[in-house]
Amino acid sequence: MGTAEKEKKNVAKGFQPLGERVFVTYTEELERTAGGIYVPDSAKEKPQRGVVQAVGKKVENVKVGDQVLFDKYSGSKLRIEDEECLILKEEDILGIFTA
Repeated sequence: MGTAEKEKKNVAKGFQPLGERVFVTYTEELERTAGGIYVPDSAKEKPQRGVVQAVGKKVENVKVGDQVLFDKYSGSKLRIEDEECLILKEEDILGIFTA
């Protein structure tokens, strides 16, 4: 496990979402297209994929460590230790990546 992965796990340390909310950190998006063109940050779309870092007590279908796909405009964005994070309701998660 790399240093960056360890740091991401520490972001949620001491934070417990309430009810059916989920705390997610964004995963890295591809910086280059299939044709080899680099996409600047200003032209990138808002990420829709992340890793679950903490879950509320009423969450049933998602667990810590799951990679999830969520609705583009859902949740509340926040910044913790220079990392963008998201708190969203379990119902805003569209699916879980299994592979």
